[in-house]
Amino acid sequence: MAYDFEEQEQLDELRDLWKKYGNFIMTVITVVMVAVAAWRGWGWWELRQSGQAAQVYDQLRKAADDKDIGKVKEFAGVIFSDFNRTPYAQMAALVAARAYFDADDLKAAKAPLQWAIDNSTDEEFRNAARLRMAGVLLDEKAYDDGLKVLEAGVTSGPFAGLYADRRGDLLVGLGKTEEARQAYQSALELLGTASPLYRIVKIKADSLGGTGS
Repeated sequence: MAYDFEEQEQLDELRDLWKKYGNFIMTVITVVMVAVAAWRGWGWWELRQSGQAAQVYDQLRKAADDKDIGKVKEFAGVIFSDFNRTPYAQMAALVAARAYFDADDLKAAKAPLQWAIDNSTDEEFRNAARLRMAGVLLDEKAYDDGLKVLEAGVTSGPFAGLYADRRGDLLVGLGKTEEARQAYQSALELLGTASPLYRIVKIKADSLGGTGS
């Protein structure tokens, strides 16, 4: 599909916005999901006596904060092999994926995300993993694959607006401007003006020609 100069400029600006804000959005999602899991997880921790898993998970988080990718791989490997039935495994998947993503190792980031999609016992974690996987595929310019990942996602609830926003990003990559505009409009309606991400999505939507207030 051909675009005139002005439309191409808008698409280029939108891609720049993703580069600027995309990692922030992914980090927000990870922090929120880990917080939710920590709140839920203590009952499971006591029932399953997963004290060792908790210790390894803490080491993983520290390694991620320190950007020590070697240690991230080591501790994530231990959790997935020895404690994969504990709630710490799905938490570790998001933390490890974030660390690899921040280190620009997109191939490595996909492995724990796929594990979470296939194995998480909590639907919210699967939704978060799908969303982040779509973000990684967006960076790889695998736009069609990213849209396929989102097909299994939600149409209502707290993740619906984030899914619509990510769908818009992928559609922009494919050059489907009108469909992307509609996806962003849907995201704005689902997120609501109180969402901290509303302004970012609005900027992206406006760069395609505006969607109203």
